Amino acid sequence: MSAPVHLPAPVGAAGTTLPAAPADTSGPTAAELLDFVRRTAVDSELVSSLPLDPEGRTWIRLEGPAGSEAWLIGWPPGTGTGWHDHGGSHGAFATAAGALREDSLAARLPTEGWKTLELAEGVDRERLLSAGDGRAFGRHHVHEVRNESEAEHAVSVHAYYPPLPMMRRYSRTGAVLRLEQVEQPEEWL
Repeated sequence: MSAPVHLPAPVGAAGTTLPAAPADTSGPTAAELLDFVRRTAVDSELVSSLPLDPEGRTWIRLEGPAGSEAWLIGWPPGTGTGWHDHGGSHGAFATAAGALREDSLAARLPTEGWKTLELAEGVDRERLLSAGDGRAFGRHHVHEVRNESEAEHAVSVHAYYPPLPMMRRYSRTGAVLRLEQVEQPEEWL
């Protein structure tokens, strides 16, 4: 495990208060969620049941373990999530078909009181998750995920605990990360 990376003070005006979900130790751990998404990703019958759209992502909500939220997601070529967090939930995802590229930040961002941050050097992480690969992440994870293929759909399984209370969406230009939007769960259904 790498040493924590400290971010410089926020740049710009303070934003509205965006509380993170409180830590919840009663549900599945990130490792248990990773086990679930890996097992689910090899369920060929379930994976093949996902309708794939050539232009936009598709998804089916799944029953996750011990009250977690889970999704089976189809990714057409060239699609992605943009930078986002999971509102204080921990989670995991695994690629069932194709490959996904994840860019993430190896830094813990403040959860409130900022609109723009300048990121320190060395906080960027990149990984390619091919079919069968998965990863778990903690409550403060910020990333973007995309299917870089020009011709092949990707399919993945995701799980979060506690169920997502919100997602914060960010834009990024160079080292500057800007909070753009806060989405509520009713916006995803």
